[in-house]
Amino acid sequence: MTIKGSCHCGAVAFEIDGEIPAQLTRCTCSFCAKRGAVTAAFAPEQFRLVPPPSGDSAYRWQTRQVAHHFCPLCGCATYSDSPAFQTDGSWDGHTRRVTVNARLFNDFDAATAAVTVIDGKHLW
Repeated sequence: MTIKGSCHCGAVAFEIDGEIPAQLTRCTCSFCAKRGAVTAAFAPEQFRLVPPPSGDSAYRWQTRQVAHHFCPLCGCATYSDSPAFQTDGSWDGHTRRVTVNARLFNDFDAATAAVTVIDGKHLW
């Protein structure tokens, strides 16, 4: 299956090779709590921008290991590229993941999906 989605204005569009996970994720860290996204995680090779946008905007903080991408035109939070942290905060030092704002998936209502909460407020 291919999941398709985009930001509000359509400037950042993406495709994901895979299925929408049964459980989405909400993180409670200071950034994610303010951002308000519920996310679905994928391996980087599953995710692609179509077409790649001419400009890219990303926010990085603290360790700068996580790039929180957003549309430079409409401001929608789109996806994050990060280390594949485990729920205890550990990381193997090389595996990465892309977490995509599931609210942007076409023909999908993220508000009705099951959500797991990660205590990012205390982990990172």
